[in-house]
Amino acid sequence: MASIGLSLTVADFRRIVVAPKGVGIGLVNLVLVSPLIAIVIADAFGLSPVLAVGLVLMGAAPGGALANLLTHLARGETALSVTMTGVSSVLAVVTVPTFLAVAIAHFDATDISDDVSMGGTVARVFAITIIPLALGMAYRARRPARAHEIEGTVKRVALGAFALIVAGAIATEWNKLTQSFGDVAPAALTLNVTAMTISFLVARVAGLPDRQSTAIALELGIHNSTLVIAITASIDTELAIPAAVYSVFMFLTAGAFAAVMARRNAPAPSAATGGP
Repeated sequence: MASIGLSLTVADFRRIVVAPKGVGIGLVNLVLVSPLIAIVIADAFGLSPVLAVGLVLMGAAPGGALANLLTHLARGETALSVTMTGVSSVLAVVTVPTFLAVAIAHFDATDISDDVSMGGTVARVFAITIIPLALGMAYRARRPARAHEIEGTVKRVALGAFALIVAGAIATEWNKLTQSFGDVAPAALTLNVTAMTISFLVARVAGLPDRQSTAIALELGIHNSTLVIAITASIDTELAIPAAVYSVFMFLTAGAFAAVMARRNAPAPSAATGGP
């Protein structure tokens, strides 16, 4: 989250007012459509209550920093991606606890309901997202040149930390993961592909150009799974299984989509100047 903060300025949040259409469509997809899709998919695949709640939390998670990088590589609108990641990370203080409560009630997850403190969940999300995000932004505002200089290194460290966290979650729940992988993997992959597809189509139907639609779709494909793992670790580690599985798939699907869109978004070659 601090690495995301290093790439954010107040102007990025101002984009909500300056260019509301793209940001609005992206955020509605991210904070509302995605978790609702996750609920439908968890029901359709008949996941156990705990795994279903974990999948919904993954769908409700804000965008991840990797979405910004892939949007850049896909020649999408990186500024829109950065804004969506920043705003959705702030909104996560509300959206993640809300959909956690909704999912527990919908799937009747009595095994974990007694272990969940909504106040504690809000506090953890705030500590994990808002504080480091604000610190990163404050550092950039105070020392912009230095922030730009270290941003790449910090993001590489963040990516390494992400890999370690996912690996740790897989190792911790290895036995349960192997038992439930056949159920979780298809559901997680379906959520990933469906969310990206719907968000891209909605953006295009709304009249947004390909570059903005690319940013929105990738934001729906790359979620902040480390946030979900950190939140679920204090409740029930089995809740982290969908996030860990989703993390593996999202690199493959989002990477393939970015490769396709990089060619589609490439500037058209200028016509050669011919003779008379």
